[in-house]
Amino acid sequence: MDDKTNVMRILDQKKVKYSEHTYLNTDAIGGQEVADALGEDANKVFKTLVTVGKTGNHYVFLVPVNKELSLKKAAKAVGEKKIEMIKSKELLPLTGYIHGGCSPIGMKKFFKTTIHESAKDFDTIMFSGGKIGYQVETTLDGLKKVIRFDLADIAE
Repeated sequence: MDDKTNVMRILDQKKVKYSEHTYLNTDAIGGQEVADALGEDANKVFKTLVTVGKTGNHYVFLVPVNKELSLKKAAKAVGEKKIEMIKSKELLPLTGYIHGGCSPIGMKKFFKTTIHESAKDFDTIMFSGGKIGYQVETTLDGLKKVIRFDLADIAE
């Protein structure tokens, strides 16, 4: 595939091994549909969610596509009293990504990132490649070379 996404270029720069997956030829929209289209276990396919805390700080959370982010647990994980999802229209100016193509790698600015603790149960996890239709799969150790993150129980 020669149309690499920014995420893939960043992984290449950091010499992180990853595999890329596309679901461009499907009607998959939601995370579960994407996992199904790729024939993957939905527990190892993660969606990237961007939130804002009471303090005004932004946070990024990755949870399996078949789970929901618990705002209460997420707030606790980052030491906020309360957090909420950002509005869809704020996503692009804030992160450089559009809804459905948001990746924890390569945002305009790095935000504190927390990944659901179940990620450690898998050799590799998948998440958005930074464009709708693209997913990348890598190890948590590989991901650590590119971004800082914590693991916590943040789903319900």
